[in-house]
Amino acid sequence: MHKASSTSLHYSTYQRKRSDIDIMADILKEAKRVTRKTRLMLTCNLSYRQLENYLSLLLEMGLLDSQSDEWSNWRSYKTTSKGSKFLNTYSKLKILMS
Repeated sequence: MHKASSTSLHYSTYQRKRSDIDIMADILKEAKRVTRKTRLMLTCNLSYRQLENYLSLLLEMGLLDSQSDEWSNWRSYKTTSKGSKFLNTYSKLKILMS
């Protein structure tokens, strides 16, 4: 009996892992207001390498925009209108799937 509950727990844990789409949506939600990498890493629970990969993809797809501050060397990120449309569609899909 203990073994079955262990299997259930493992399956339940597996179900909670985020997909790439979920992670991209998390980044875009956080970047609705202008934000920087450190904040994205912390709020989206990503490593620097993971974040770099997702940022590159989102920028390439036109879902995210990047701006550089001329005084400091800080780079900030903001969700584009195309990114907002993606989030709206993502939300509708999540509702349909639940």
